Amino acid sequence: MTRLSSHDLPQGVALPGYDRTAARVGIVHFGLGAFTRAHQAWYTDRAMAAAGGHWLTLGVSLRSPEVGAQLNPQDGLYTLAVRSGAGTERQVIGAVRKVLLATAEREAVVTALAHADTHVVTFTVTEKGYCRKADGSLDLTLADAGFYPLVAEALARRQATGAGGLTLLSCDNLADNGHQLRRLLLEYLGERRAMLLGWVERHCTFPCSMVDRIVPATTVEERAAAAAALGLEDHGLVVTEPFSQWVIEDAFAGPRPAWDQVGAEIVAEVAPYETAKLRMLNGAHSALAYCGLLAGHSFVHEAVGDPLLRPLVEGLMREEAAPTIAVAAGQDLGAYADALLERFANPALNHRLIQIAMDGSQKIPQRWLATLAANQQRGRACPAILTAVAAWLRHVRGDNAARWGGVDDPRAAELASAWASHGVQGIVAAVFGPGGLLASDWVPSADDMAMLDVALAGGD
Repeated sequence: MTRLSSHDLPQGVALPGYDRTAARVGIVHFGLGAFTRAHQAWYTDRAMAAAGGHWLTLGVSLRSPEVGAQLNPQDGLYTLAVRSGAGTERQVIGAVRKVLLATAEREAVVTALAHADTHVVTFTVTEKGYCRKADGSLDLTLADAGFYPLVAEALARRQATGAGGLTLLSCDNLADNGHQLRRLLLEYLGERRAMLLGWVERHCTFPCSMVDRIVPATTVEERAAAAAALGLEDHGLVVTEPFSQWVIEDAFAGPRPAWDQVGAEIVAEVAPYETAKLRMLNGAHSALAYCGLLAGHSFVHEAVGDPLLRPLVEGLMREEAAPTIAVAAGQDLGAYADALLERFANPALNHRLIQIAMDGSQKIPQRWLATLAANQQRGRACPAILTAVAAWLRHVRGDNAARWGGVDDPRAAELASAWASHGVQGIVAAVFGPGGLLASDWVPSADDMAMLDVALAGGD
């Protein structure tokens, strides 16, 4: 079957509403995975159709050639399949120019970042891509192998050529993501290129953002269905839900796409939206993942349909997370919880729980521990989150390994060692206590410890 490309476009589906051949790259994106293709690139595609501009995206893969192999033979084109109970709508997205592999094409990446046409650099490198130590500071050794040296070299060239500063926009599920990126990049520059610090602080901005769209892993069956519908083979196919949200702090160093004309919200303060998303959506997702896997479920819609698990995640969102959030004007957390439950129950997505369960040690501090700490300060218990914590501890112990294989987590070895050394009676303190592997502002109380001990003992 012929492969999707600019020379072979399908009939009967939405195509890019602008001239891709005349547009130039204006955005460089680190981590062009499925989420970005369903979210940021989708917004950019629509923004160029609505308002024009030179905003094609150059994707950068730091290590894996997979995305480049999917998209480059297709001229950067791919199909976005939006699935709901009512069916599937497909459209071809044209916002991506090409994908570079940093390990093989370093100079091309730096050149693109330093080019005067580039105004925005965006990131979806996951929490671990920011190369933080356990205390939140920069791990310089890890950072040297990440995006930091590429950005630093490009900024030095921009300073030398007068190309101007950049908007460096994190789109990761990282609390206070823009400020975190700023702090970490400045820390890196302080160690490696101190002469740049003042220029970057004057000319670059680091907006916070909140992103939201469920994007499950694309299956072989979905690729076959898309090929049958399009009459073309698409190796870059991405599947998503109808809902999307993007909230961006109004702090840009220069021009930007007209994202606000196609549904993105440009606001003065992102924190209330970000906190709601992290503690309610992401917190509930992780709880469904670990509790659902233990209950034998494979997908989110199965887990939320479980009569024991649905009340658990409702309680987590409405009674434990929502009261800790300082809402913005017009922000309705009750309606947000209703919408989340409806989205979770979408049977067309087949969002795999094991996908959500990856990298839990990097996710649960902002998804659960911050909520636990906020409630602890107010003297409130969190039985739903504690149930989820126990399920996560069992997951990293290997309780789901027989069905799903090894634990996919950057700290899997440390967590396994903690289980081997401390056992059921000591694991909670070893992980969450003062000096523990995931020490935070939440310190398990005697009641918390008792509840966790019971839940963990029940899993033996």
